[in-house]
Amino acid sequence: MNTLSPETNTILMLGSLLVGIFIGYPIAFVLGGIGLLFGISLFGFNFIGSFSLNFLNVMKNYSLLAIPLFILMGTYMERSGVSDRLFGAIYLLCGRLRGGLAVASTILSTIFAGCTGVVGADVVATGLLSLPAMLKRGYNKYLACGIICAGGCLGVLIPPSVMVVVYGPTAGIPVGKLLFATMGPGLALSAAYIAYALIRCYLNPKLGPPIPAEELAMIPIRKRAQSFFTSLLPPGAVILCVLGFIYFGVTSATEAAATGVAASALLAFCYNKLDWKTLSETSELTLRTTCMILTMTAGAIMFVSTFMSMGGGDVVERVILGFPLGKWGILTLMLLIIFILGMFLDWIAIILLVVPLYTPIAAKLGFDAMWFATMVILNLQLSYLTPPFALACFYLKGITPPDISLGDIYKSVMPFIVVQISIFVLCVLFPEIILWIPSKMGSGP
Repeated sequence: MNTLSPETNTILMLGSLLVGIFIGYPIAFVLGGIGLLFGISLFGFNFIGSFSLNFLNVMKNYSLLAIPLFILMGTYMERSGVSDRLFGAIYLLCGRLRGGLAVASTILSTIFAGCTGVVGADVVATGLLSLPAMLKRGYNKYLACGIICAGGCLGVLIPPSVMVVVYGPTAGIPVGKLLFATMGPGLALSAAYIAYALIRCYLNPKLGPPIPAEELAMIPIRKRAQSFFTSLLPPGAVILCVLGFIYFGVTSATEAAATGVAASALLAFCYNKLDWKTLSETSELTLRTTCMILTMTAGAIMFVSTFMSMGGGDVVERVILGFPLGKWGILTLMLLIIFILGMFLDWIAIILLVVPLYTPIAAKLGFDAMWFATMVILNLQLSYLTPPFALACFYLKGITPPDISLGDIYKSVMPFIVVQISIFVLCVLFPEIILWIPSKMGSGP
């Protein structure tokens, strides 16, 4: 039996985790394996039974059922051609503005974030549609690439966000309210990106020239109106339906996700995209993504349950609270650790490992649980843009012309990182940006 002190076991478990990650083993198996081995050493072979129970508990978790449903909803929306139609409609509305295509790209990213909740899908879909249009019309490549990457990261914040669905049960926070807590910062970021693009382009029109009036005049007014009603309203209605049910307490987030699946499938049917190929591809993609998330969740729960049982959570809490930094200094330290982890680990692993340790510390420091959760999610969203491991930049690089290098994309996101940090500071100074919408929500299931 393991008779080592909690401090020694904590160092050994965290050290083993780092070794496993740097060797390159899949993080889910590293977490589950370390948790199982240390659990057996501490509690004997009877601990093996809890290994299978972890998987069973994950599969039975009602809140986590929203994950495959939201993924399926987003996949239906993506495969139904919604993004193509949306960009065409927004293009007509914003084209006359200087920087209008950059504005259209951000609006598309914001709406598409509400359709998918996945950063990769948002960046790729928006990039495929808006980047060629912007480059063709002489837009500055740094502005074009930066606004696509930054806008794509809104998928973390704008509901339905898969990250929020994983975070809520991990921290013991209602998923429905947390979805709306992240909406305030998400919409603030979207507005800030639009303002940045408009200001830059009005100061220097060469960065983003408007679409020639002659070109827009060639499009009949009837076609513009038809584009609005057939392209903007249907996906907007689906999103509002899902969020409305959650906001007014009519359904839980899981039930609203099921409603969204039915509505998005109906939309795909109306667009003549609901065929056998679409059904099989969306089902396979949903199954693959869900299995990855739930396997990592089960492995992380095994690691965390062992870690907490041996007193590792108390050790980490004593160490962090022992720093003479004050509550805001300790908050900064915790968020800095998450930021650094975001350079090496997937967000799922970070949430499942760090949140059970950080949540009680934040409570002892007097921070509101909903506000703290949103600040952590904002921090994880920032990691998608910060080099060298900026996933949003890698997503965009996969679809850019050869003359745009990864270094160009890194350079393009720097102003938007500053914008994100500014919104982050605003959320610290004015916590109602996060807390106001959840405070007005219904108290349904």
